[in-house]
Order: sequence, then C-alpha cells, then structure tokens
Amino acid sequence: MHRLMLIKKTLLWILIFFELYFFKVARGKFNVLYIMADDLRPSLGCYSDPLVKSPNIDQLAAKSNVFLNAYAQQALCGPSRTSLLTSRRPDTTKLYDNSDSYWRIHAGNYTTLPQYFKSHGYTTLSVGKIFHPGIVSNHTDDYPYSWSVPPYHPPSFHYERRKVCKGPDGKLHENLLCAVNVTEMPLGTLPDIENTEEAIRLLRLMEKSESPFFLAVGYYKPHIPFRIPQEFVELYPLDEMILPPDPDVPQRLPSVAYNPWTDIREREDVKALNISFPYGPIPKDFQLQIRQHYFASVSYVDAQVGKLLNALGDLGFGGNTIVVFTSDHGWSLGEHGEWAKYSTFDVATRVPLMVYVPGLTSANQGSSGKAFSFVDVFQEPSKQLIPEPFGLGQKNLSTNS
Repeated sequence: MHRLMLIKKTLLWILIFFELYFFKVARGKFNVLYIMADDLRPSLGCYSDPLVKSPNIDQLAAKSNVFLNAYAQQALCGPSRTSLLTSRRPDTTKLYDNSDSYWRIHAGNYTTLPQYFKSHGYTTLSVGKIFHPGIVSNHTDDYPYSWSVPPYHPPSFHYERRKVCKGPDGKLHENLLCAVNVTEMPLGTLPDIENTEEAIRLLRLMEKSESPFFLAVGYYKPHIPFRIPQEFVELYPLDEMILPPDPDVPQRLPSVAYNPWTDIREREDVKALNISFPYGPIPKDFQLQIRQHYFASVSYVDAQVGKLLNALGDLGFGGNTIVVFTSDHGWSLGEHGEWAKYSTFDVATRVPLMVYVPGLTSANQGSSGKAFSFVDVFQEPSKQLIPEPFGLGQKNLSTNS
C-alpha cells in the first residue's frame, strides 16, 4: 500500500509539472529550446558517470528537473523519434524500422509536439536531426505540418559516410573511429558545428520577431561514425579506459534478444578485425577504443550545447525560454557483449531527460526516479490545460494505442 501511494504521488507530481509547463507556454510567456542528441545514453556527469566530461549539460541539469529513469519506446531512431514527437507508441504509429512508412498515411494524422506549438502561434524551427529523415517523415521532416519553414540540414553531413577518416596507413577510410582535424575535412567543418551555428543564427533572427519560438536542435553525435574533432579524444587517455563490468553475452540468451551490431561491422576498421558473427567478441583493445571515442563524442556534443546555451543567454532569451535536453535512445558499450542500439537492454533504451523552466525548476528541486516514458507527457488529466485539438489517443498510462 505504501509503495502504491508513493507511485501515485510521484505520478501526480510529474503530471502537475507538465501541466504547469504547458499552461505557461500556452500563455505565451516562454520560448522553447528542444535539444536532442542521437544515440546518447545517460553517460553524463549529471547522471553520476565518473568518467564522462559534460560540464555544460551538467550545468543545465543543475537548474533543471532531471528524470533518472526515462526510456525510449524502441532503440532505433525512426520509431523512437516518431513516438516521442507524437506521444504514441510504435504499435500505434505502425513504425518499427527506419524505412517502413510515413505514419500520417499508414497510421493516423497525429499532431506532433512542434505542430502543437505551431498551431498556437509559435514559430517552429528545426535544425539537424529531429525527425528521422527519409520515408518515415515523408522526406520532409514532416514539413509543413510541424515546422514554419523547411528544416535545416548541414551540408557537411553529406560526407558522413565517405572515406574521410585517416587511418594508420595514411590513407582515407570509412571507419568507425574517426577523430579528425576539422580543417582537413570537406567544407572545413563538421555537421554538429554547423548545427550550432545555424541554431544561433535563427536565435538572432527571432530577436526581431514578435512571436514566441519552438526551436528544435538535433545533434548527430554520438551516433556513429565517431567523426569528431581529435582534441576531444585527447580528453580520454586510452590507458584510463576500462571494459564494462558485464562484458559477456548472457548464458541462455535467446538469439532473438541479441543484436549482432551489423552497422558497426560495416566500417572498414571493424571489417579488418575479421570478427566472428554474430557474437564476436571484439578484441579488447578495440573495445577500449570504441568506448574512448564514444565518450569523446559525448564531450563534443556537450561543447556544442554549451555554445548554444551561451548564445541563448547572450541574446536575452535565458529568462523566458524553456530548455529540454534529451536523446532518442541509448547505446550499448560492450555490456552483455552488445554494441550499438537495437536491443532491449537498459543501456540501449534509457535516455537522459531534463527540463528547465525559468521560475519553476531549480537546483533545489532535485530529480525524479520514477520511470518515465515519452508517451506520458500528454495525458487525460491534463485536458483542462491542453486544448482539445491536440486529439491524443492515449487515455491513460496503461493503454497501448
């Protein structure tokens, strides 16, 4: 009985939080900056990771409500992003892969989170990867439904799957591990650097606008390949890297529950290792390098978030802008002999989530340990404060539709 009461009280607090959040937004008091990383598990200082250096995200967390047990619906970009942006589960959107279909046609004409803000007078802007590109978002990132102007995609992303990684042989390869000198890259930049620059440019434009904005900024890292500035790898000396405490494939694990990390195997440096299929394992020295480059990619994203948040404050938006930081799903780093996403292990589905609301959240508010799924944001109890046109199908926390 005590446990049930505790769960009810925690749930009530979450619902009240989001009711206040949307109530204040609906009154036009706040802008919204929605930041989403790609394949980021909660490997952050604010989630008690002892190794990862993430000072800017940690600083945001210090004044935010931090959700310690937030989970994506599926450990794959297209289904997960569509789910959290429509507040519906994959079995409702009928989207289980990155190449299935456009959910508005094959499942339902559901209102999205940015579309909701757009319908209430907000200028909605998308930079980088918010919806998964391709057929799952109609090859338009759901424009014009969700966005006021066509979404921005950085030109340098065109080279993400090209031979631009210099190997030990001095030649260029399409590698998994790809720490680079940015000045030597095509166009002399990287996608997430361009994303930050474009987001700041849009913030400057919104200085002159009378309408509030919903600006979504989707960073591509730490998604593979780990094509990042080489100075971030230097933050993580290889001799300080350790393997996970549970590096072996569990005994009697059903094969259907195992992801053979085929996307990693496609990279030239991994192919050269001649790893057996499906279980491997990856040689231990290379495992340490993967972990090193993943953590370095997280610090790279953190640096971009810091630049963006500094610009937000410098332009005078810090006191009237809600900031959300999250990810589409997690990523395995050798736990259970797994790498990458796709599996249903905790490390592949758990994500960071923090919400900063000026005047509402604070360092004293702490964090929430209640399990939170992204389809729980808009619920029946919130209808008094959320206008009816949102038209959600979820009736309560236990429904599957």
